[in-house]
Amino acid sequence: MSHDQLRNKLKPYLLTNNQHNEALVDQFLSICFYHSGKSYGDEHAYRALVGKLFDHENTIPDRRRHNRLFYWAIPPNVFDETGIVIKKVAMQPTEKGWNRMIIEKPFGRDLESCLKLGKLLSSQFKESELYRIDHYLGKEMVQNLLTLRFGNSYFEYIWNKSAIASVIITFKEDFGTDGRGGYFDKYGIIRDVIQNHLLQVLTLVAMEPPIQVDGVEIGDIIRDAKVKVLQSINPIQLENCILGQYEGYTNDETIENKETNTPTFATMCCFINNSRWSGVPFILQAGKAMDERKVDVRIQLKDPPASPFLTRKDLKSQRNEIVLNIQPKEGIFMKTNVKTPGFDSVPVQSELEMKYENSFRGKTKSPDAYTRLILDAFRGRQAAFVRDDELVKSWEIFTPL
Repeated sequence: MSHDQLRNKLKPYLLTNNQHNEALVDQFLSICFYHSGKSYGDEHAYRALVGKLFDHENTIPDRRRHNRLFYWAIPPNVFDETGIVIKKVAMQPTEKGWNRMIIEKPFGRDLESCLKLGKLLSSQFKESELYRIDHYLGKEMVQNLLTLRFGNSYFEYIWNKSAIASVIITFKEDFGTDGRGGYFDKYGIIRDVIQNHLLQVLTLVAMEPPIQVDGVEIGDIIRDAKVKVLQSINPIQLENCILGQYEGYTNDETIENKETNTPTFATMCCFINNSRWSGVPFILQAGKAMDERKVDVRIQLKDPPASPFLTRKDLKSQRNEIVLNIQPKEGIFMKTNVKTPGFDSVPVQSELEMKYENSFRGKTKSPDAYTRLILDAFRGRQAAFVRDDELVKSWEIFTPL
């Protein structure tokens, strides 16, 4: 592939939805280049690439630092050879700039493989150089969780076992594997979605307030609080789960084992054993080929103490809920009981709502998750990336299952 062929492939995607004018896209593509190698650990190819980088850096001698960001969208089984060759020939000397690695999941398939991958990476790079990306941590509503929780006193007062009956975190896709069955069948819905995306959302919903939300140390401060949540969750057992597989799953031609029992749907219950959440069930559920596409967090409050006295004995007020819509359309809904309009006094449930598309229309543009996270990596902000001890604790929770 030539440089121009690469640019021609990228250009239609960059022009999608008219987010950028063509002149700006062409300017960006003019600094995009293609360089190939025979394997992930091809030292000769990396040396040639570094030579080109050095030549480019010499064209701008007034710039004192030249940083290098490596994006690992590669299979875990080649992490070893890739890390070795990058460390050996491609790292920028510290005095000339920083080196950072964005690493895509999967981060193993169980505790043993996670520990093995962690050992491989830590043998070559410092934790401060590793940015394990989970794009859910870059979504607008997920990024908003800390401000929503700790920036509003009325939420903080009720965000505990005294007021909350349950927390349900749901992931639904309205399509199946669609040609990805060969990959999906090796992992299943628990490894593909629940162990990473939904568990990360759970930690942000349940964590204690960080001592600060900005500054050099914020990356570790927030992740320390998330780890404490994970340390309070016991390993999930099969008796606390419901698993399923949608009809027609094995019709995907990329699935070799037509007798596979890999789950495409799972719902499970766990508890956080600390003073804030003791006894509150956290329900994680995810499925493919469902009736709709959505991801949300549903915080169900306990029954209001006075509800039995507000209406007839055969009627009951519905529970209040706080619903955080993560996708496809961000929003916050508070399900509230009100009197039926008119002469009747029967309680009905209505919604106080805040939809991003309405509240912030024309005021600001929300970047997609990857754009936000890649920018964070450039800036050295690690709070929205997964740390090694988070991974280990998450696999300790799910590996028995």
